[in-house]
Formats: sequence, C-alpha cells, structure tokens
Amino acid sequence: MAVLLQQAIEIGKYLVTQRLKGRKRFPLTLMLEPLFRCNLACPGCGKIQHPTDILKRNLTPEECFTAVEECGAPVVAIPGGEPLLHPQIDEIVRGLVERKKFVYLCTNGILLEKSLDKFQPSSYLTFSVHLDGLREHHDHCVDRKGVFDTAVKAIKAAKAKGFRVTTNTTVFEGTDPQAMQAFFDFISTLGTDGMMVSPGYSYEWAPDQDHFLQREQTRALFREILAPFKSGQKNWNFNHNPLFLDFLTGEKDYECTPWGMPSYSVLGWQKPCYLLNEGHYATFQELLDNTDWDQYGRASGNPKCADCMVHCGYEPTAAMDAMEPVNIARSLGSVFGFAR
Repeated sequence: MAVLLQQAIEIGKYLVTQRLKGRKRFPLTLMLEPLFRCNLACPGCGKIQHPTDILKRNLTPEECFTAVEECGAPVVAIPGGEPLLHPQIDEIVRGLVERKKFVYLCTNGILLEKSLDKFQPSSYLTFSVHLDGLREHHDHCVDRKGVFDTAVKAIKAAKAKGFRVTTNTTVFEGTDPQAMQAFFDFISTLGTDGMMVSPGYSYEWAPDQDHFLQREQTRALFREILAPFKSGQKNWNFNHNPLFLDFLTGEKDYECTPWGMPSYSVLGWQKPCYLLNEGHYATFQELLDNTDWDQYGRASGNPKCADCMVHCGYEPTAAMDAMEPVNIARSLGSVFGFAR
C-alpha cells in the first residue's frame, strides 16, 4: 500500500475540517526537532553547524507534547540531528502515539537496530530511514563508509519485528538517473512501506553549496528518474501524494505552502520554515500571526525561494489540491497503490 489508508482518511478529515472552519493557514505536518546533535556530518546538511551549547540541548518530552498540541497537525516528523541520540526518544514517541499522531521518526539507521526494543510497532509509528542511493553513492553523501549496509540491516530488522519503515532520499545535482532507478529497485526488494524523495535545497549553513538543484534542473532530472514509473514499467511504492510527484516532474505548478510544515526545535518555532535561518518565535500562534507569508515562495520574488521544490513547502500544497473533486480519484489511487 503506497499511503497508509488510516492516515489518508484522518488527514482527509482534518483538511475538510480546516476548510469548514474557514482557516486559510494551518499545519499538516509538524517538523519536531528534539535535538540537533548527530553521529554523522553530512556535507549537504547544516544542522550540526550550530554552536556547541545548542548542540548539547534536548527538548523534554513535555516540551514536545506542548508543541504538538499547540500546533495541532495530524502528522509529526521527528528529524534532527539524529533523534535516536535523544535519551528520552522512546518516551516522546510513545506520548505522540498515545495522542494518535502519525509519527515519522527520521533516522540515518546507525542506531536503529539496537534501539528497536525501545518501541512498539503501531500504525501510528513509521521509521523513516535516510538513504540517498546505493552503497557507494550513499556512503559518499554521508561521508562515511559502511553506513548504507548498517541502515539496510536495520531496515530488515525493523520489518522483521513488525514496524512500518519508509526510506527518505534527497536528490542532488549530478545524480545519475539510472543509478537512482536501480536504487528504487533495490529498496523495493526490502518490503518497505514506501519511499519518500525530495530535491536538495541549499541550506545556508551546509558545507557543500555546489550540488543543490535549480528548478529546471529538478524537473528535468525527476522526469528522467520517474519515467519508468510514470509509464507503468515500474511499480515503485512511493509514500507520496501522486500530485507531488507531478510537481517534481513539471506536470503541476504549485506555489509554496510554508506554513504547512512548521518546525519546532530547542530554539523555538523557526520562521518561516526549517530551511531558512531567519530566527524563531516563542509560540506557534506568533509564527502564524507575525510572519509576512507574502514574502516567501516563488511568487514572492524572494531569491532564497526561487529554486526550492522541497517537500516541506510543496507537499502540503499537493495535499490540499488532492481534495479538489477532479483529483480525488487519483489521490485515492495512491492509497491503494495504483496511481501514477
């Protein structure tokens, strides 16, 4: 199944409720970052570039629950850093599952297998394992040999224990489309519950600024990568609304929904999204009320937003577009695994 039916139904109900209440801006997924520390130093990520005193901080479980309740989003993604380094990550996940939030715990996989006993399988919990390609490519991306094999072993162990597992892949400039297709074929043999994919965005603090994609590059590359899937030659299992994949290939042209995936961390509510380093608010309501949202997204003319096509800004747009009558049938097809 491409998208969990239970999750699709709950998100659909949530979207309808927001519309009926007349809300123009509301979150779909909370990016909850309980720490910035990591056991890798990937050149395409700027999180560990924070000062040491910030890297030592952890959100408490109570702070996490307060943020989730304040935000109200039905989905909570837990990136980092590496969340499995947090000493109370099991308590945080357990509390979110009890609140019936769909939790995606994002991990590089290094600590996953030895951490599985801390968690219980649930339809509300998914481990999202970061893999950017096959062995040589992925280990190069994370700048450490052996990480790919460790992550794949952990995926197999998690699936054997009954956990939901997806993969999360960032596509950078210079990616070989055929190699990425071979990677999708390999992931399909692992019995995972879906693949997530997104173009890389130029983090201001990322050490490597030379391999982020521009908009037309993104479209051309994803058209080539996804051609076998779009034509029906491949039946890859993507954990995406198909309209978002249409956006990546240029078949849809969306505007960013920056308030759709707000980010809360040890620094507070990041403005306007987790990709930009423009400060923080103390509360979610301040983020909604005080942000000049017209200054973000491609239509704004903001040069920082010109080439961004990342899932955090555009997947919420695709989700809302999926609620339009003309798109409902196709979106339901993604739930049952036959939409392209």
